[in-house]
Amino acid sequence: MPSPQPERADHYFSSDPAAPSAPQTIELVLPEGRLIPLTTDRGTFSPDRVDDGTRALLAEGPAVPPAGVLADVGCGYGPIAVTLALRGGPGIEVWAVDVNERARALCQANAEANGVADRVRVAAPENVPADLVVDQMWSNPPIRIGKPALHELLATWLDRLSPGTGTAELVVQKHLGADSLARWLGDQGWTAERVASRGGYRILHVAVRS
Repeated sequence: MPSPQPERADHYFSSDPAAPSAPQTIELVLPEGRLIPLTTDRGTFSPDRVDDGTRALLAEGPAVPPAGVLADVGCGYGPIAVTLALRGGPGIEVWAVDVNERARALCQANAEANGVADRVRVAAPENVPADLVVDQMWSNPPIRIGKPALHELLATWLDRLSPGTGTAELVVQKHLGADSLARWLGDQGWTAERVASRGGYRILHVAVRS
């Protein structure tokens, strides 16, 4: 009798989740009162509700500029990307980037459902142009991929910020290393300032290296 095959490790940061699809619709209520319907699915990050970290970031983050290039790194099914596109003007271009194929498809569908598909560009990391320059980066980063991979991910995107003016807004749980991440960012030459603490989460504002 053949030995049973080991179960495949399946995480929201898997490129091709093995979890059977079970789509559902949830709602994100923004502080300004806007209600955003979002389709989610198993095998993506926080499919049953928009997680508290993302809500904290959207509540405490800065204003979205009327025009420019933004990035949502680790976009999942798109709560941040869709919100940025709705808050910005027609001159906004939001790059929504994720390794998870299922999450990218949902993000695209949610951008279309909320009328901002023309402002949101969904892409796998390998399909992002090498010369892309970003004015504002937002991320609820995938902490559980481990420090080396996380540091590489953040360094890649922070190096894409507009020289002298680009900024990044990150949300990280305090008990998952928000303060140590802020110290690492500072050690690498970025300026990381804690601008808010909300429900156990730190909101970090990161400025480009001088």
